[in-house]
Amino acid sequence: MPSEKKISSANDCISFMQAGCELKKVRPNSRIYNRFFTLDTDLQALRWEPSKKDLEKAKLDISAIKEIRLGKNTETFRNNGLADQICEDCAFSILHGENYESLDLVANSADVANIWVSGLRYLVSRSKQPLDFMEGNQNTPRFMWLKTVFEAADVDGNGIMLEDTSVELIKQLNPTLKETKIRLKFKEIQKSKEKLTTRVTEEEFCEAFCELCTRPEVYFLLVQISKNKEYLDANDLMLFLEAEQGVAHITEDICLDIIKRYELSEEGRQKGFLAIDGFTQYLLSSECEIFDPEQKKVAQDMTQPLSHYYINASHNTYLIEDQFRGPADINGYVRALKMGCRSIELDVSDGSDNEPILCNRNNMTTHVSFRSVIEVINKFAFIASEYPLILCLGNHCSLPQQKVMVQQMKKVFGNKLYTEAPLPSESYLPSPEKLKRMIIVKGKKLPSDPDVLEGEVTDEDEEAEMSRRMSVDYNGEQKQIRLCRELSDLVSICKSVQYRDFELSMKSQNYWEICSFSETEASRIANEYPEDFVNYNKKFLSRIYPSAMRIDSSNLNPQDFWNCGCQIVAMNFQTPGPMMDLHTGWFLQNGGCGYVLRPSIMRDEVSYFSANTKGIVPGVSPLALHIKIISGQNFPKPKGACAKGDVIDPYVCIEIHGIPADCSEQRTKTVQQNSDNPIFDETFEFQVNLPELAMIRFVVLDDDYIGDEFIGQYTIPFECLQPGYRHVPLRSFVGDIMEHVTLFVHIAITNRSGGGKAQKRSLSVRMGKKVREYTMLRNIGLKTIDDIFKIAVHPLREAIDMRENMQNAIVSIKELCGLPPIASLKQCLLTLSSRLITSDNTPSVSLVMKDSFPYLEPLGAIPDVQKKMLAAYDLMIQESRFLIEMADTVQEKIVQCQKAGMEFHEELHNLGAKEGLKGRKLNKATESFAWNITVLKGQGDLLKNAKNEAIENMKQIQLACLSCGLSKAPSSSAEAKSKRSLEAIEEKESSEENGKL
Repeated sequence: MPSEKKISSANDCISFMQAGCELKKVRPNSRIYNRFFTLDTDLQALRWEPSKKDLEKAKLDISAIKEIRLGKNTETFRNNGLADQICEDCAFSILHGENYESLDLVANSADVANIWVSGLRYLVSRSKQPLDFMEGNQNTPRFMWLKTVFEAADVDGNGIMLEDTSVELIKQLNPTLKETKIRLKFKEIQKSKEKLTTRVTEEEFCEAFCELCTRPEVYFLLVQISKNKEYLDANDLMLFLEAEQGVAHITEDICLDIIKRYELSEEGRQKGFLAIDGFTQYLLSSECEIFDPEQKKVAQDMTQPLSHYYINASHNTYLIEDQFRGPADINGYVRALKMGCRSIELDVSDGSDNEPILCNRNNMTTHVSFRSVIEVINKFAFIASEYPLILCLGNHCSLPQQKVMVQQMKKVFGNKLYTEAPLPSESYLPSPEKLKRMIIVKGKKLPSDPDVLEGEVTDEDEEAEMSRRMSVDYNGEQKQIRLCRELSDLVSICKSVQYRDFELSMKSQNYWEICSFSETEASRIANEYPEDFVNYNKKFLSRIYPSAMRIDSSNLNPQDFWNCGCQIVAMNFQTPGPMMDLHTGWFLQNGGCGYVLRPSIMRDEVSYFSANTKGIVPGVSPLALHIKIISGQNFPKPKGACAKGDVIDPYVCIEIHGIPADCSEQRTKTVQQNSDNPIFDETFEFQVNLPELAMIRFVVLDDDYIGDEFIGQYTIPFECLQPGYRHVPLRSFVGDIMEHVTLFVHIAITNRSGGGKAQKRSLSVRMGKKVREYTMLRNIGLKTIDDIFKIAVHPLREAIDMRENMQNAIVSIKELCGLPPIASLKQCLLTLSSRLITSDNTPSVSLVMKDSFPYLEPLGAIPDVQKKMLAAYDLMIQESRFLIEMADTVQEKIVQCQKAGMEFHEELHNLGAKEGLKGRKLNKATESFAWNITVLKGQGDLLKNAKNEAIENMKQIQLACLSCGLSKAPSSSAEAKSKRSLEAIEEKESSEENGKL
């Protein structure tokens, strides 16, 4: 079985198939039979038993096989009543005969299914060639390379070397391997040959390396994408990067460069092929990491108002332990600033010798001087990010020491201090771009009268305030402190004020004023007034700090408050764990600059969004996230599992964090006693309704633990995911990257009902046979406005119909090609073309451009199977063409309704009052108006995105048809025609846009 001996070559697959194993045979009538399948020793036929058929009928000739599909991708599987109980990764189908009949099978593990699929594909691809692989693996490029490595290390030239030397050589080639494991493998090999020696032959060295260093899951992938070879050439790699990894603008030269950098053998580098070891190195490299490299630099618009961003914020920054007894430490600031923190806290008290200090007032024995803290802040303020740094000043100093603070800040920070008075004529805060390399002081401020040199303001001491509120004799009065004019004048656009209620704030709060909310208070507001909280945060900054009851400095869940648009959610950086993982992962995006632009639905002046939404967000297209957990590499033992041996039983949890409708968690099975390369091979699907606020957290745990189960985790924003086969670098409990510890996964993001992520390859998925749902507009209760929105009902239905009809047509042809919904259109066309090639290797159809659209026309009579596929292809082209030609007209109708509705925005309250709407009814009318505007804007954008997707699809289809040889014209002529056709579509769209302008 594969668990006993790893698969590292086609020979291993063939041997396994010849030995045979039990597979489940699935029939169209939903019945499932257990049968024992074997491959004949002459490699000519597949047989199964027991069977009611005679022996000659219970077999399938290899020569009759047309195609082998992995997964539940035939009509039998799709229509089987028990299909939901069958694991996607264990299912595979063998299509045979001229009518492409299917033999549908289920293995007892994904590993076994991969062996049969890889072995059968290998046999089919070589059915017209001599089967020389049974001679062994001694002449493969990999073995030739290993021989040169061995010979270079064999200084005596005897073809034999010490075991110690061989162990060191393998460790050089693969540093992740443990020495004990290598020695054990040599002993196993020598024992099988009934010899016991401390010397290793060339053959034994090659055998040990292949068994130890071949990851079966990577081998199966290599065979699949190389068209059943055991290496990749530049064309194979190009197709893999384009169709599977979603990489744009790939050329043959780029692929050859990758091969030269990662292929280990000199022969491979010269001839341009990538064998298994180089391919494994490439997949593990930074070029294939899961995090989008575009997000490693500042990639978002930084010219929006400060209130439109989430801001990386620290609580009690001066602590490196818990807030109850932990000492103040200057390293807390160094750590936070290096992690891109843009809002830090300084709790300042009177010190001796007229020198202000920072200390934990629960532990006054350890303190640091205010001067040394601001010097460190000045040194590290803009190392990780050049965007503004907010100093949240907790002032507990006397007036003389306040003046010392001011002098020291002016001297140390100089012109970095932002003290410009806010302009009353403005409505929003300045942007991060405008405030680059500026230090902003947040604190209390005296009235603007310059003659007032000092005065009383409410205390900024959050913990003390919470304690007073919780005490029995608290009478609602706030403690007052004295504030000097000099310190007051350092505060400009972050003036601290107390929150009363949203109605008062929206009427009287100035845009430069900021409210701080305790975790408890913010949670109550988020639950009771979620829409109001979001609207409030469009204009004003909100700062959330942890409850004073968290004496262990545990962390709140930042997602709960990000969902409400709260910008500054202060975290205890000194306390690792799941909540800090979410915070750290979230701010990895946008170059780690500490500012993340909020979704437009939470920024637009007129838009509707509730943090407590349980379903689809108006105007946003939900996406399906497909994650396949394939394998793990080099998992360590949990740090706290002292009593355990080195063996672990790992499993993987996938957590989705975001709005409540998106929160979900699933886990893999447990792999017993395997930490080096556990194979999971399990696929999961999640619906994500608001991708811009979603995060994925991969957690690896030990199922058989003593004391500690945590192995590693990695948290990544949804928008930073790269599609395709990726390695996930796992982090330790305290957040450090663990060397060589990874998860190997496959990621695909597909549409649920149109749209998708513009920067990713856009795919499609069928929603199932159910009644189509239309996003409904709400009745406002004001006839004039309701009549305008009624005009939009029909264009909205048209827009949704066009998008979903196109998506369903794409899914239909993928199904006919036997591909899963996550497959790209290029993969689809490659499969389609293979079906449209006759036995003498000539195409049965030809690409014909009609009005710049790529149609396929038969070159004579074609079988029914091909007719069915061509009909599905034609439907896809027709639906795409209809959308491309009609999208602008329909979108214009939607935009006009949106504009007409917005003309009533300013007068909405007056119109409502005239119609007798007040109180809750008026608020409901305002909410419904915002809902309708959000739906119109969102659906208009989705239709525009769908049109761009359709145009891109047409280009990809045309190029794929040409590359597959489905053209009567010579290649140079075909390319010229192709270029003219693609330009025609682009020119047509460009002229339409210019006409609009």
